[in-house]
Amino acid sequence: MQEPSPVPTRPAADTTPPELAELATWSSWLPFDQALTQAPRQPGVYLARSAGVIVYVGMAGERKGLGIRGRLAIYTSGKGAVSGLGEAAFNRALADPSWVRSQLTALEAGQARAAKEWARAALDHAALDLAWATTPDRTAALRLEAQVIALLHPHGTLWNARI
Repeated sequence: MQEPSPVPTRPAADTTPPELAELATWSSWLPFDQALTQAPRQPGVYLARSAGVIVYVGMAGERKGLGIRGRLAIYTSGKGAVSGLGEAAFNRALADPSWVRSQLTALEAGQARAAKEWARAALDHAALDLAWATTPDRTAALRLEAQVIALLHPHGTLWNARI
């Protein structure tokens, strides 16, 4: 039996890179589940990191008064499996043979799961931490998102599909 792949470890540092701190005031980094309950109901930009490396930059507009929290809720519900961060995490999990093997083992043991449960398991597998910055509106969030992506894209670590 092959050993499962290691789950990324969370970094001890709770810092945002200085070049990003110059663009906005960012929240503290929180594990994904905590971020979901503490994220603001305002528009803004969120960062996701895995094993201490920022891997995704996303934005949320007003979203019916739910802002960033509403966007994160889409991912945790499994409905975001084919867009944004949810899709990026799912694609990485599907590329990990040990994760796929563990899902198949559960399936063969009679533990069938819905697609949205697989999507949520993929997010859990990524062991993401999140931080965010709020903006006055969707337009400002789009502008900040573009600035952050421009800063981080040359490092080659972003999972964002549209860059």
